[in-house]
Amino acid sequence: MTPATQAHQTSTIPRERRDLAVAYRLIAHFSLDDSIFTHISARAPADEGDHSFLINPFGLRFDEVTAHNLVTVDLDGNVLRDSFGAGINAAGFTIHSAVHAARPEVGCVIHTHTVAGVAISSMKEGILPLNQWALQFHNRIAFHDYEGIALDLAERERLVSDLGDAKVMILRNHGLLVCGGTVGEAFALMYNLERTCRAQLAIMSSGGTPNTISENLAEHTAGQYEMLTRDRGNPDHHDPEWEAYVRLALKSYPDLAA
Repeated sequence: MTPATQAHQTSTIPRERRDLAVAYRLIAHFSLDDSIFTHISARAPADEGDHSFLINPFGLRFDEVTAHNLVTVDLDGNVLRDSFGAGINAAGFTIHSAVHAARPEVGCVIHTHTVAGVAISSMKEGILPLNQWALQFHNRIAFHDYEGIALDLAERERLVSDLGDAKVMILRNHGLLVCGGTVGEAFALMYNLERTCRAQLAIMSSGGTPNTISENLAEHTAGQYEMLTRDRGNPDHHDPEWEAYVRLALKSYPDLAA
């Protein structure tokens, strides 16, 4: 496919579908996926249904997700569009519908089960303020206790209560969850959160003595991150990092626009 053909093809796809398909491919590209499980969801285009969101078809690997085969589902679990025909994962619906229903400003939710993320979620301490990556999340992480596989719709109320207005949540003994105003914001949060978990595990297993950061400096740095990224969740805001990731995905996986 030539660049001109690719540009024309992607220009005809709703941005919400293209960006979500890009996120699925990037999660697979960076080995943050878990077989056919875990999910990324995004607010659906307005013409696909009121209060609906997009999510992956059940049974597809993340590297098989395309802009076209994403499923549209409403907050009650009614499938509005499903070109693949396999429906969606019930546990994925429970978690993602909870956040989309409670937080209408959220444009994207990413949930992962990486080795590093699950390891940190299984520790009482959670994320420790050990480096600059970690300080982005200092005192800004919510926690939700493990209740088993997320099949009970009643858990949604407790999950969103625990999430509050946070953008990052550690699901205890389970994994990681982030939400952003845009797919780009959510992906950046998850990518940095994953690196934070990997770095913490490396530090803890090194046998060395961590160089501690004071509470005042940690909070100061977290505030700097908030200032620098305050517009990132605005879909009308120019996000050069996300655009760079989009170029990577389209170059590496041109079929995602199918």
